[in-house]
Amino acid sequence: MAVEQLYTKCLSEAAYFIHDGSEAAVIDPLRDVDEYIEKADVLGVTIKYIFETHFHADFVSGHRELSQKTGAPIVYGAQANAGFDFHKAQDGERFSVGNLTIEALHTPGHTLESTCYLLRTAGGVPEGIFTGDTLFVGDVGRPDLFSGDMTKEELAGMLYESLETKIKTLPDHVVVYPAHGPGSACGKALGKETTSTIGIQKETNYALKAESKEAFVKEVTSGLSTPPVYFPLNAKLNQQGADSLDTVMERGNRALSVPEFKQQVANGAWIVDTRDSTVFTEGFVPGAISIGLDGRYAEWAGSLLPYDKKLVLVTEVGKEKESITRLARVGLDKVVGYLNGGLETWLAAGEQPDLIIDIEADELLMDLPHDPRLAVIDVRKEGEFIEGHIRGAQNLPLTTLTDPAILANIPEDANLYIHCAGGYRSVIAASILKREGFHNLRNVLGGWGTMKDIKGMPVVKEKVKLN
Repeated sequence: MAVEQLYTKCLSEAAYFIHDGSEAAVIDPLRDVDEYIEKADVLGVTIKYIFETHFHADFVSGHRELSQKTGAPIVYGAQANAGFDFHKAQDGERFSVGNLTIEALHTPGHTLESTCYLLRTAGGVPEGIFTGDTLFVGDVGRPDLFSGDMTKEELAGMLYESLETKIKTLPDHVVVYPAHGPGSACGKALGKETTSTIGIQKETNYALKAESKEAFVKEVTSGLSTPPVYFPLNAKLNQQGADSLDTVMERGNRALSVPEFKQQVANGAWIVDTRDSTVFTEGFVPGAISIGLDGRYAEWAGSLLPYDKKLVLVTEVGKEKESITRLARVGLDKVVGYLNGGLETWLAAGEQPDLIIDIEADELLMDLPHDPRLAVIDVRKEGEFIEGHIRGAQNLPLTTLTDPAILANIPEDANLYIHCAGGYRSVIAASILKREGFHNLRNVLGGWGTMKDIKGMPVVKEKVKLN
């Protein structure tokens, strides 16, 4: 018996490959399914089942494509309704994989169809549980993402009952295999580990220590941040069925000459530059938005890019396919090509680049007292801003920069100094502002991580009124 966690850090997502003897099962697969097929081929096993814990909101699953390529049935809980064929697992229904047994446990709460899968050894002993978004390390799934007509309080109440009757009753040694780790927006504050045990979670997870159902509901529904805008879109794609990744790649993995690239832009395509953020500032195709592969690329792309527009890419040579694949993981399927040869081709054709001025944090400190038009734009989340910021800084979280009303409040004649925590988000922000016509701006290298430790920097921690 072997359980392998296949973790994708960019999305904080964990898929699982379980095999015993000549059979295997995949739980919560990503959209790019070749890894699972290749793994099965190497091990000499047949993928017998594809288990889905729920309709994921934060990524597009590969369940349909994997089923089509392997013949394995898709399994959801009995509350699921979908636009494709799947097996509805009844509560307590068992499936054999080699000498192992996988038992479906209905655990509504994160969503109505949420189902956990209990792994039993050949002797029937509970060994591990694949909890999806029902239970994380240190947290539970938020009840406000894809709830239909139910309120978050109603779903939270269901989640409490699921945890009390299906999860906390398991033996302490049972390994917890969640669908997400730290950084995921599917919970409030996931722990840094990506596996745990039932015993440890009963001791440390705030949600499993609630004194009453009422206390649990209050705790789980309070302090929830606004979910990324693409979550409902992804959930519907997973429920209705998305195009295969092969189809997406056929459309998007096309090398465009400079004239072809410019024509796509003239026709309304958005330019996405996936090179490292540190490289982007030195020169880029005018109008491009920087979302580098070196950060939480798919998540920010899904949060900031329009789903109804075509996309053209500028990438590091050799990174074209990866850039398209990772966009497809969050349902951004309208890539129509990439600039053949990248920025070098653009420059060789005599086209002009744009750039963003990078400055060190101590240069900002020197400029602060002398420039009356200087405006510090802090694009971190509000919670980060409250913990500490530059006196007088304007907090405009990155996701707000797609709002025309927010942009309209930024003075056109201001000298903008943009920063985040470390530098990745500020480059995205600067590229968005450039695209919107703000050109008098600077990116503060190192962000808050550097700024807060500089002697003389006017740091404050009290909450201020946000614009």
